Amino acid sequence: MSRPFPSRSSWSGAPSVKVNGKIRAREVRVIGADGQQLGVLQLADAIRQAQALGVDLVEIAPNATPPVCRIVDYGKFRYEQAKKDKESKKHQHANKVKEVQLSPQIDPHDFGVKLTHAIDFLCEDMKVKVTLKFRGREMAHKEFGFQQVQKFITDLTLWGHPDFEPKLIGKGINVMISPLPKNKRAKNPRGGDAPPSNGHVAEKPKAQAATSRPAPAQPAAGFANTPFAELDAKVSS
Repeated sequence: MSRPFPSRSSWSGAPSVKVNGKIRAREVRVIGADGQQLGVLQLADAIRQAQALGVDLVEIAPNATPPVCRIVDYGKFRYEQAKKDKESKKHQHANKVKEVQLSPQIDPHDFGVKLTHAIDFLCEDMKVKVTLKFRGREMAHKEFGFQQVQKFITDLTLWGHPDFEPKLIGKGINVMISPLPKNKRAKNPRGGDAPPSNGHVAEKPKAQAATSRPAPAQPAAGFANTPFAELDAKVSS
């Protein structure tokens, strides 16, 4: 039995879920509007119960025997499914891992660039795998590599935490950094609203301070940068 108006499953953007008269099974296991199990019913009886409540019969487990259907408003069902899909995508996004490579003798500017990228990844709920590789004789001074990795972890304290202590594996050091929860994580500095890492407010440049003082007298061109310029000025006065 189908409803006198077109099934809502034909709406654009709706998931491929069978509703009401689109369901093909003769018997279905029904979950009521209150979440209670109503048992196995004939499809026509299940649709009648849904119509009596002014809602729909939605097939939620088509591969079960018999298929499982739920009495629910289809619009509400779509909203709940969209919300679940969004949450699952968020978790999938958090499972993404980005790698940042360091070296024992990394340049401070390159270190800052790598740090900025790592903060971007953590602020997007991605994990960051930090790897440092030794080359040649660098293996004789592994402590320098551990120092670089530990400094990198320390600088990321406001955005993430290591899953384990840095480990030496083969000719490199590895550590995985996970993002902090959003309510405990600092905002991305590139957004302009993250707190300073040292807890102090940056001092504003004193661009106007120099203009409040009279400019010093410039010596004559012939006496520029000579110790006699000031002496000649006193004699002439």
